[in-house]
Amino acid sequence: MIDLPTFGTMAGGLGLFLLGMGLMTDGLKLAAGPALHRILSGATRTRAHALGSGLLVTALVQSSSAVTVAAIGFVNAGLLALGPALWVLFGANVGTTMTGWVVALVGLKFQVELLAMPLAGLGALLRLTGEGRRSGAIGAALAGFGLLFMGIALLQQAFAGLAGQISLPQGDGPLGVLAQLGIGLLMTVLMQSSSAAMAITLTAAQGGLIGAQGAAAVVIGANIGTTVTALLAAIGATPNARRAASAHVVFNLGTGVVALLLLPWLIGALGQAREALGLPPDPATQLALFHTAFNLIGVLLMWPLAQRLTRWLQQRFRAREEDEAQPQFLDDTVLAVPTLALDALSREVNRAGQVALRMTRSALAGADAAALKADHAILTSLDGTIERFVERLRIASMSQVASSRLAELLRIERYHEAGAEQAAAAAALPSLELADSRLASAATAFTEAAEALLRRCDPTEPMDLAGLEYGLGTMEARYEDLKAQLLAAGADARLTLTDMEQTLRRCSALRRATQQLHKSRRRIAGGGTP
Repeated sequence: MIDLPTFGTMAGGLGLFLLGMGLMTDGLKLAAGPALHRILSGATRTRAHALGSGLLVTALVQSSSAVTVAAIGFVNAGLLALGPALWVLFGANVGTTMTGWVVALVGLKFQVELLAMPLAGLGALLRLTGEGRRSGAIGAALAGFGLLFMGIALLQQAFAGLAGQISLPQGDGPLGVLAQLGIGLLMTVLMQSSSAAMAITLTAAQGGLIGAQGAAAVVIGANIGTTVTALLAAIGATPNARRAASAHVVFNLGTGVVALLLLPWLIGALGQAREALGLPPDPATQLALFHTAFNLIGVLLMWPLAQRLTRWLQQRFRAREEDEAQPQFLDDTVLAVPTLALDALSREVNRAGQVALRMTRSALAGADAAALKADHAILTSLDGTIERFVERLRIASMSQVASSRLAELLRIERYHEAGAEQAAAAAALPSLELADSRLASAATAFTEAAEALLRRCDPTEPMDLAGLEYGLGTMEARYEDLKAQLLAAGADARLTLTDMEQTLRRCSALRRATQQLHKSRRRIAGGGTP
């Protein structure tokens, strides 16, 4: 029976560890955001480069989820192909083993209070004095390190007291191994952190509560437990996010099955490897070595299978991807890294702009409201998705630069919405066949000028700022000429006043729609508004 003080110490240690891990990873993600972007987007030329990038960045930021989110974000933004992204994910699984080495070689070997207290104090000071700056993010990371080490110390103290009070599942029989596997999986699912499950397992093994082989089975369960988080994150996510989550599941499940089958031999071989490497002869170090070897086995298993896995994944989740009203780049996985979330948002805003551009072109060509109904529904759905994504993004800590970029993207999306509204308003008005040659000529000139400007507003076309402004000026001149011709035709009874008014309103709505898309294109190009 666990006594209350020991249980309180264990719960407090776990809480400090999780709080420290959260602070540390959030701080490191904010501080290393630009570097993470450069490394992952630039160092993925080969599978070895991609693997090394995932490993290195995960070791630096101490969060495989951050690197997974970054890789998915780059795939969604079109900066990274699915194939290299998978190797970044596999490298992240190897890089996350650094947490085990930190706990085994630092957290369980020294008087961590000597390191933890100064780190927490310095980190808190930097965070308070550097709010919104990189120094504040580094301060949060340092404070997180301090709390993490304090949590490890408390866990070590609690497990030392529990050694004679409780007994974890032992033995190497099928039922014992399944129970150990289940403990690791359950801990990861409940705490949503394989690092926390790893720290508990290491301290329990160091305190003598579980043998080396049993602890190794718990570690395998913890790794498999991360797939539950990935599957939950993939629900309702974009196709690329679901493909990446599926790859994560395949990697961890496949590696877990192989490691379980080889478990007794692996423990013996790694014991000899530990002696050959001159590492300390304690359970925690042996488990950290096992965790690393376990993930390296996964990389070796995936090496010959990766291309076939990539092709198979690219054939999955097609139905959702083909639905234009569904977001292609936005999902909650990228919200953890604001830079990546803004990249994804920019891509989705551009998609919405393409729909608004298509609506305006259709209305300009004479389409009625019924013809624009489907596109209007698509844009309304995308606008709603973008709005909900922005609401969740605003909760995250963002730098001043990121906040300014978000405001710019919201402005661009507002231009798209306004352009689509004007196109729909124009399509709702009748398009008259103008018998008068002067009116017909002026209307044709306006239509051609507006269409030429819309071509320059298309983000898939090369940017020509001078041409864009020339196109706007030409369209405005043609509109004013058409307006004068319509007013003159109404005055001398060549048009009824009703027809004149409706045609003016239609042309005015088309003009405003084109103006809004012109503003959007200028903003995207960084040229400001006219």
